[in-house]
Amino acid sequence: MEYRRLGKSGLQVSAFSFGSWVTFAKQVDVGPAKEIMAAAYDAGVNFFDNAEGYEQGGSELVMGQAIAELGWSRDSYIVSSKVFWGGAKPTQRGLSAKHVTEACHAALKRLRVDHLDLYFCHRPDVDTPIEETVRAMHNLIVQGKVLYWGTSEWSGQQITEAHLVARANGLTPPTMEQPQYNLFERHKVEADYLPVYDTFGLGTTIWSPLASGLLTGKYNDGVPQDSRMNLPGYEWLREMLESDAGRAKLAKIKALAALADAAGLSVTHMALLWCLANPRVSTVILGASRLSQLTDNLAALEQKAKLTPEVMAGIEAIMANKPAGPQRF
Repeated sequence: MEYRRLGKSGLQVSAFSFGSWVTFAKQVDVGPAKEIMAAAYDAGVNFFDNAEGYEQGGSELVMGQAIAELGWSRDSYIVSSKVFWGGAKPTQRGLSAKHVTEACHAALKRLRVDHLDLYFCHRPDVDTPIEETVRAMHNLIVQGKVLYWGTSEWSGQQITEAHLVARANGLTPPTMEQPQYNLFERHKVEADYLPVYDTFGLGTTIWSPLASGLLTGKYNDGVPQDSRMNLPGYEWLREMLESDAGRAKLAKIKALAALADAAGLSVTHMALLWCLANPRVSTVILGASRLSQLTDNLAALEQKAKLTPEVMAGIEAIMANKPAGPQRF
């Protein structure tokens, strides 16, 4: 396993991490969760990502029980939660000081830990002043309940504002951002955040590196029965796939698969390695509902030498979506 600093912090995070979105408490219960997490941990994965909004806290309950039963030393792994979608009532949503604080306490109980290593604002909240959120996060850090806080899907301008508020008031600024990043979603990581990487030392824990499974190639010939597109609540994925834009994506994925095959790679490994090739990426969050999926994804690290400059150029020729401006990576 390769390890990278989380932005300017001293925290070393595994290049591949594991997240429970869609899977834990929806497709996976505690038994399989333990098996998957144990395999990840044994392979060197040290960051396990979660959120209050994943299955209304059910995902954190599964992960917390799995960690407890696995008996890992608390100083050997990193666990996260995210705050925004905690329930239907006004005080159970958003980034007010009340919800940020109470959601942290609830996540600690569900995950069975005494502190969160990483705590993310799951989305920006236009109804709460950024100063209120920054101060709430700072207070949790001072209390020892959170070690690092960050954002998810915030804009570069919003991240900058959070840093300026923190600097002006002697508060703890955000360390990391969790954006979607893959061959189809590039703007935030490669363009919008450019001013904040060096200025503030932003780290990134990217999600959906395989574009909700599209970049595995498994949808090239239709929707498999056991895929997430057939899960209740994820109909939007099927609708996206069956749209004109979805069909255009599938055409590019088929071209990527041919390029990968010529390079001796699977399209899955090529897509994951492409994400890791960006030095601004601190860690790539993997998801898996089966041990075999995780094992295959982790094996991408063994193929790094095959992602040559020629293959990277071939990827760019197929995708033709590189954000305009200076060279990003």
